[in-house]
Amino acid sequence: MSSVARVTTITVRSEKSFEDAVAIGIERAAQTLRHVSGAWVKEQKVEATEGKITAWSVVLEVSFVLD
Repeated sequence: MSSVARVTTITVRSEKSFEDAVAIGIERAAQTLRHVSGAWVKEQKVEATEGKITAWSVVLEVSFVLD
């Protein structure tokens, strides 16, 4: 059996961690997209205030299989 997948890019921000941002992104993508099969973390960055990290952001390339 063959399948065709598509990739979409999303940006996610968390005030906890990179891992939390990825989990939020996958969970949110699955609410809109069917058959989410994985993601690639394309970019990571942090926001800081007075030398302390205040937020973590990731850019995800989310893969999903088309019907």
